[in-house]
Amino acid sequence: MAGKKEEKKYWLMKSEQSCFSIDDLEKAPQKTTYWDGVRNYQARNMLRDTIKKGDLVFFYHSNSEPSAIAGIAEVVKEGYPDHTAFNPDEMHFDPKSNKKDPTWFMVDIRHVRTFKKPLSLEQLKTVPTLADMVLLQKGSRLSVQPVTEKEWQAVLKIADQTK
Repeated sequence: MAGKKEEKKYWLMKSEQSCFSIDDLEKAPQKTTYWDGVRNYQARNMLRDTIKKGDLVFFYHSNSEPSAIAGIAEVVKEGYPDHTAFNPDEMHFDPKSNKKDPTWFMVDIRHVRTFKKPLSLEQLKTVPTLADMVLLQKGSRLSVQPVTEKEWQAVLKIADQTK
């Protein structure tokens, strides 16, 4: 009997535009990079255990003017140890992490699409369908967040209508 095929999941990943933007992703070799530096256990667990190859990601510019969903990426490599945690010269070095039992994980993502106009946080807050979206909840600070299929489709509809 064949195994059950995993259902595609949707995510939102935050990056400060001044640190790494969707334009940087689009310019990367093969439009692909690793998503490193996540240092929150809940987000780490998603990267390590839940996010799968083929899942789609909203690329979100945080701490930007305005903070906004800038486009879409696809997960092209599932969770593996975040090597930046082991290197003292890296910004995301963690002296408590070790290679035999790594604490932190990352995935690889590839650029799919840059929106013609980023969808600002304020704009998203006006959409009733998105009222329960993790991003729009008070105190939502996770750098990696799940997105429901209904939310995914609503954001795509807005992006396609925005000129």
